[in-house]
Amino acid sequence: MSQTTKPRRKPLRKIVEFQGIRQVPLERYQDSIRDLYDGPAGAMLALSSLVSLHEPLMGHLIRSKRFDVTRFRDILDVGSGAGQILGHLLREAVPQARLVGIDLSHEMLVRARNRLKSRRPLLVSGNLLQMPFADNAFDCITCGWVLEHLPEPDPGLREFGRVLRPGGTLLLLATEDTLQGSLVSRTWKCRTFRRRELEDACGDAGLKWERELWLSRIHRLLKIGGILVEATHQSS
Repeated sequence: MSQTTKPRRKPLRKIVEFQGIRQVPLERYQDSIRDLYDGPAGAMLALSSLVSLHEPLMGHLIRSKRFDVTRFRDILDVGSGAGQILGHLLREAVPQARLVGIDLSHEMLVRARNRLKSRRPLLVSGNLLQMPFADNAFDCITCGWVLEHLPEPDPGLREFGRVLRPGGTLLLLATEDTLQGSLVSRTWKCRTFRRRELEDACGDAGLKWERELWLSRIHRLLKIGGILVEATHQSS
């Protein structure tokens, strides 16, 4: 990752944020995350996304074409969960578009299939660090609040770059290093990101930030809701 001067974190955020992601081997941590989402917390994910307004606001972002998915023919949704983003892709992408979802938790994919009530998306259980797809397989990747389940973002971003075609688009949503983000981190056992830190990591992976997005005008005004960015895979 590019070397940048990191600002000191506020003490309360440091206390609140989940620290366990760096305290155990990655494989063990991922097993614990799979168990978390396989269990009752995962079963409540769709409801919590509705209550927090993340899912309906994402739907508005896509329906309004602030992020226009009709441009794409091969779309991968990384960390599909209960299908919160995949459902909007299913409704708004062109009929001939190939839709694929991948998640570490098989149980979440079962929930997504039951919730979406569609056989159209191909749902794959797998690890985002070693996705079972060919190089340059997709012209769009959506990834909502998943990258923070890695101690460092670089390996995941490089894997995104591998399966994304040159000129392809990444819609990335991530938990920000704010007090609100720290509370999310504690609940879902993940880390948070500073914007400059994540932008640098994307750049190192050949993913250029084109524009930052917000879930709503209120989110923009109050600087809440996490990091939402559209990035382009640069030709090597």
